[in-house]
Amino acid sequence: MGVQTILGQKIDQSQKFLEDGTRIPVTRLWVKGNVVVAVKTKDKHNYSAIQLGFGKRKKANKALLGHIKRASLPKAPKFLKEIRLNNEDSLPNLGEIINATEVFKPGDVIDVTGISKGKGFAGVVKRHHFKGGPRTHGQSDRERAPGSIGQTTTPGRVYKGKRMAGRMGHERVTIKNLEIVDVSEDTILVKGLVPGGKDSLIMVKKVSENKKFVPLYKEEAKIAGDLSDSAGSLPTSDDARQEEAKQTSDNIAGRQSTSDDAQQDFKKNNSEEPASLSESRQLEADEKPTGNKEPTFSSSESELTPSSIEDSIKEKNKEDKKRRK
Repeated sequence: MGVQTILGQKIDQSQKFLEDGTRIPVTRLWVKGNVVVAVKTKDKHNYSAIQLGFGKRKKANKALLGHIKRASLPKAPKFLKEIRLNNEDSLPNLGEIINATEVFKPGDVIDVTGISKGKGFAGVVKRHHFKGGPRTHGQSDRERAPGSIGQTTTPGRVYKGKRMAGRMGHERVTIKNLEIVDVSEDTILVKGLVPGGKDSLIMVKKVSENKKFVPLYKEEAKIAGDLSDSAGSLPTSDDARQEEAKQTSDNIAGRQSTSDDAQQDFKKNNSEEPASLSESRQLEADEKPTGNKEPTFSSSESELTPSSIEDSIKEKNKEDKKRRK
């Protein structure tokens, strides 16, 4: 497309991350609704240009309504800007809507033009970044003064354009070589800051392309996909409630069965105990070993003989002598 410039409005400023981890400031521009209101050709007007309309005006006078009549617009545009074109063969038609995706793509280098914020009346330190006078040597009241503004008899006047205090801001400003990081049909994300306040008119012009462009890190899309997958796997609220009620009933039934079994075991154990204290004492007496029983020895103790004991003592003495030597 021959059109390389569109109109937009500044929405807000934020920050994003690139795929290499770099954090960048971004400005979001609303660019939906660029309509061709008028077309000018070399044969009729001696130059090639189109007039773009952007936004919607609540009330319009008859002159503006007559101007946009040929474009068949439902409402009068809020802004009108004329854009020069070099190639007359690629002129769009009247009433054609220009989408941002047809003009720009991520990685394009652009120039952004807008009206800067008004700062009111400002001094030379704020307006022109003057250094100011010294703080000592009796100059206590000249710290932010401009100093001398002219010469003596020659030329006897102040030069035109002398930097002095005055109204600051609210003027046409163009910031060059900004970069587009994301484009959609409605909005454009620009790397960096653009002039003007919120809802102010912005003109975006394509200049070139960045061959070393690093795209944005699409974290939001990834998170949205993960959330949708997890939402699909999760049951509905009614199913979750039914499942929870079923688990609760199963737990109650299990607890009841265990309590019944415990009571039955307790009764059984009580029934097996002796009925009286004398019977229990008799059982304890039966279980105690009597003193007439002979002690039992293990097989290893029974196999020991006096000769084997003497042999073991002799071997032990030999080992002690060897250690002493």
